[in-house]
Amino acid sequence: MSRMLRALCIALLSWTTCVCATPLAPEQSAAFDQWRTERVTHLRDEDGWLTLVGLFWFKEGQNTFGRDPSNTLVLDNASTPARLGSFELDGRDVRFTAAAGANISNDGKPVKSIEMQPDSSGHPTVLSAGSLRFFVITRSNKIGLRVRDLNSPARTEFKGLEYFTPSREWIVNARFEPYQPYKRIPIVNILGMRQSMQSPGALVFQKDGQEYRLDTVLEDPDDKELFIMFADATSAHETYGAGRFMYIPLARNGQVTVDFNRAYNPPCAFSDFATCPLPPPQNRLKLRVDAGEKKYVGHQH
Repeated sequence: MSRMLRALCIALLSWTTCVCATPLAPEQSAAFDQWRTERVTHLRDEDGWLTLVGLFWFKEGQNTFGRDPSNTLVLDNASTPARLGSFELDGRDVRFTAAAGANISNDGKPVKSIEMQPDSSGHPTVLSAGSLRFFVITRSNKIGLRVRDLNSPARTEFKGLEYFTPSREWIVNARFEPYQPYKRIPIVNILGMRQSMQSPGALVFQKDGQEYRLDTVLEDPDDKELFIMFADATSAHETYGAGRFMYIPLARNGQVTVDFNRAYNPPCAFSDFATCPLPPPQNRLKLRVDAGEKKYVGHQH
């Protein structure tokens, strides 16, 4: 191909791309910018995903915790003392006992021994030791310890997020097809654990003359938004390999607006210590969704 013909093809492709990508209206653009700012703020918060530095699963009985290799749970982190204390697992109950001189606190009060409420309670017991924060989580039939470090390199070296150019073409009107009764969908997380989530219905939308479906789920029966996990032809290329997430409003009169510009990376894109659910097989689209958050290329990712 001659240089002139190649240049003409590139120019034509660029012109076609510009024609296809219709910018957001001013009010849409302002709302998107606000959403993106809030997303970055949440990621960088003390309880954001960038602070995660450890995830451990308890064995029945005593589980000592600290930096020393002799501990049951070893956190090789510069902020971790040789021994922080121990967790006693008795069935589904967990009690923490602090090591001498460990300086552990909960809500600003010193802790010697405390019963740990897990995250599934809605009000987990969060313990502090210097820049470390740790609490109990439950996943399927497992009980474990999640650890944050406010000085985590993933947080202090955060590179920001990249997005496809926002476009009105990716704000689609979808038909909502309810499941009556609600359907239970098996969901596998990134660690291979299985759970069943409640799906009130599916979204059906058109793109480039083709029809596509996405099952929605409710994370809580009283939620006012629908949660969507999906993968598409950009997954593992321009976007995170395990797929992306979205929240959309509840349907009205059988219709709902889906803004793919707000598709975002799951926590596992930022941390090896998250337990992200994966898109079910029926939500793996044979479609390029050139919208939303791109693959994160920051610290260790």
